[in-house]
Amino acid sequence: MKTYNKYIAAITLSLVLASCKAPMATVIKDEVKENIPQNFQQEEQQDANNNSGTTPWRQFFTDPHLVSLIETALKNNQELMITLQEIEIAKSGVLAKKGRLTPTVSAGIGAGVSKAGRYTSEGAGDATTEIEPGKEIPDPLGNFEGGLTANWEIDIWKKLRTEKESAVAHYLSTVEGKNFVLSNLIEEVADNYYDLLALDNQLDIIQQYIKLQQKALEISKIQKEAAAATELAVKKFEAELAKSKASEYTIRQSITEKENQINALLGRYPQPIVRTKESFMSTIPQTVYTGIPSQLLANRPDIKQAELELKSSKLDVEAARKEFYPSLEISATLGLEAFKPSYLVKLPESIASSLAGELAGPLINKSAIKANFQTADARQIQALYEYDKTILNAYLDVANLMSKVKNIDQYYQLKSQETKALDESIDIANQLFRNSRADYLEVLLNQRDALDAKMELVEAKQKQLSTVVDIYKSLGGGWK
Repeated sequence: MKTYNKYIAAITLSLVLASCKAPMATVIKDEVKENIPQNFQQEEQQDANNNSGTTPWRQFFTDPHLVSLIETALKNNQELMITLQEIEIAKSGVLAKKGRLTPTVSAGIGAGVSKAGRYTSEGAGDATTEIEPGKEIPDPLGNFEGGLTANWEIDIWKKLRTEKESAVAHYLSTVEGKNFVLSNLIEEVADNYYDLLALDNQLDIIQQYIKLQQKALEISKIQKEAAAATELAVKKFEAELAKSKASEYTIRQSITEKENQINALLGRYPQPIVRTKESFMSTIPQTVYTGIPSQLLANRPDIKQAELELKSSKLDVEAARKEFYPSLEISATLGLEAFKPSYLVKLPESIASSLAGELAGPLINKSAIKANFQTADARQIQALYEYDKTILNAYLDVANLMSKVKNIDQYYQLKSQETKALDESIDIANQLFRNSRADYLEVLLNQRDALDAKMELVEAKQKQLSTVVDIYKSLGGGWK
């Protein structure tokens, strides 16, 4: 008997050791994070204590109309609402994993009937057995039961805890994902708002240009009557006037579409967007401080989201690896059982109970477990590359936008000089045309050049303001 027990123990130990043999996860060095530059531009030193990405959006944006639009978007935007539900789904996933750490208890009742063959061991035994003195076992035999059943997987390898930690990391990543949606939403509202103000100013410019063309047309008609100009000059001015009026309707359509685009971000039906266009060209862009690149890891929600997803995927690999280990399960039942309902109340005779423990692990045909592990391992490698890509793109975004801020400022200054010079040339050309000292083509070309320069100046102002918004978002601003 002792020898037999030794064999059983040896076989059990072999099963445990065989099932405990598990593959190791792939380890890849994270060179992108380790080699992040100390500054965005090597020739410049940034102040680590001065970073615009940490400025709350209410302090960054000073236009009260824009602030009101952003507040409405944060309440009604459908994409944001969808993201909030993703957080709730992830939170439920945490509760589900947490629930597996505790026993499951269920209650139930049942009834049944059975009849054993007379010439079987069970039938022969029942036929010669009395349920009570003088009472044979009924044939067929009923069975009525009710009670509690409990099952509990003991987390001896901390597999269930690892799964819960993975679910928590995924939940936290959805929270960061929500913050990234907030940051993108605020950027979109601000950019579209500045686009709308730019269109308003371009509409004013084209309307001023139309008035200028109407005056030029009147002068050309007067000069034609005085034989100082030809019918060709009149037709040229008429064509330019019609072209300008057509451009006015194009801009009006663009304004309508831009307003509706903002309304869509605000989650509402089309309605006028309240704004003040007069101060647009005199608006001075915010000064942006970039801090140092390593601060992006803490400020940008998309980087933190990718980092948490990487953590979650690594925990998933660890949990998948622990599937190769044996699992210990305990089950217990406690209730009442009898062949007639009236006997259920006879205590303690009708009390039935059981307690069992099982240690079992995979031994042969582990292909499914191996496949799950390999899938989890590949996903954690994928998550690492996604994390590195997010860091690299964030750095490049800031570096590109910093350069754009400087170049667009110079562009705006030069366009301002061009516009001023062309405005002065229009007055000179008109005076010369009245005195028949300039050709009508010179007047038209000067007016067209001035119109183009003014339109481009408005676009430059819009790019100035939008670039500052973009770099603010790229530094991790907007969600606080």
